Amino acid sequence: MSLIIAGERSGVGKTTVTLALLSSLSRRGLKVQSFKVGPDYIDPMFHKYVTGLPCRNLDAVLTSESYIQKCFHLHSQNCEYALVEGVMGLFDGVGNLSTLDTIDNMDFASTAHVARLLDIPVVLIVDCSRLSGSVAAIAHGYCSLDSRIKIAGLVLNRVGSDRHLSLLKKSLQKLQLPILGILRREDNISIPDRHLGLIPTGELPELDHVINRLADLGDSCFDWEKLLPIIQSHHHPITPSPHHPISPSSVKIAVAWDQAFNFYYQDNLDLLAKLGAELIFWSPLQDQELPKNIQGLYFGGGFPEMFAQDLSANYSVIQAVKSAILSGIPTIAECGGLMYLCENIIDFENNTWPMVGILPTSAQMDKRLTLGYRRVEVLENTFLLTAGTNIYGHEFHRSHVITNSQHPLFNTFRYDCEENTGLEGWNLPNVHASYVHQHWGESEEIPQMFIEQCQKF
Repeated sequence: MSLIIAGERSGVGKTTVTLALLSSLSRRGLKVQSFKVGPDYIDPMFHKYVTGLPCRNLDAVLTSESYIQKCFHLHSQNCEYALVEGVMGLFDGVGNLSTLDTIDNMDFASTAHVARLLDIPVVLIVDCSRLSGSVAAIAHGYCSLDSRIKIAGLVLNRVGSDRHLSLLKKSLQKLQLPILGILRREDNISIPDRHLGLIPTGELPELDHVINRLADLGDSCFDWEKLLPIIQSHHHPITPSPHHPISPSSVKIAVAWDQAFNFYYQDNLDLLAKLGAELIFWSPLQDQELPKNIQGLYFGGGFPEMFAQDLSANYSVIQAVKSAILSGIPTIAECGGLMYLCENIIDFENNTWPMVGILPTSAQMDKRLTLGYRRVEVLENTFLLTAGTNIYGHEFHRSHVITNSQHPLFNTFRYDCEENTGLEGWNLPNVHASYVHQHWGESEEIPQMFIEQCQKF
């Protein structure tokens, strides 16, 4: 079986517990496949750093229920262990507000939803820092709310003392619910963060030391005799869906990948490769020129605002990117990629840094966080999408463009209601630039069209 790590709410230590488990298993030389519920990019980077395998996102809004099942079984079948990190609290979802009459709608896209879809047990993390006897009421509520959720046991986090632990155990005795892990307050291992969450792995020179500490924590704080039988992965035979390359020869697509641009769904990259693309990874920060003989450009999200001065100083690459786009090369730019294609990035200190200048606007950082799922209506025919199509995506940024395009790409709505969040993105003949991140798992026609356009170029 496999295992989902869930929390009774956000901030209880899901990522710390997950990384401690992954680090301990990997230290033993075991092959572990990890997954992350939801649209997050940064936590999966840490998973991959520990296990050596790409972490896969399981998101019912961006893909579908059937895709979650297919993705999980496909990637876990050849591993000894499979571990899923949840999102927010166990039952926190993004249901359709017009149909909140059943629990299924209330917790759609939640950790509980994924646990039901995959039929795998849950380990519930409880923050015990301000609890003693009440811990049993919390655990009982989570165990009894939905009988379809199998809670295999608890991890007690932020336990203050032996006396505190004794009170917690005494309270939980009546539930006969296994305690699978105990983390003390002094066991806290912090990973630096900033305005969009954890600082990505590529910017942490001391990360190996942190991972070793997490592995030590995993070795000492969990009851492995109980855990290992629970998380051993079942092997599910999967018939892969057909992917037909556009042509026998590869289409070369340059993918920006460095400290400034690293927000990509691994499944998107896999789809491009399966459909016939040769992905050439390069750095707008470090490289002095574009890769040779490319036919497409792909800029993911990331933190260009943190490296705006260095990006701006790499003038030869900025001019090469601008020249390539003006020559007609098909280009996808999501969030941070959109910012890079603007005339300027204005950072948190109000410094202005010139960028590529393909989009006649500036991206300005601010304190307001734009966050949430989006249902977007395509406003005009583009080189990737047909006007009138509805697709789903996710926004996560603290910047805005000062002016919008005369030909906006999307009319965006909040996923969970019909509230219009406005016109968004830029539609140029060969440029798809948007703050909305997309997962192509259920939209294979998008990468296929991208490759076809790249081949024509």
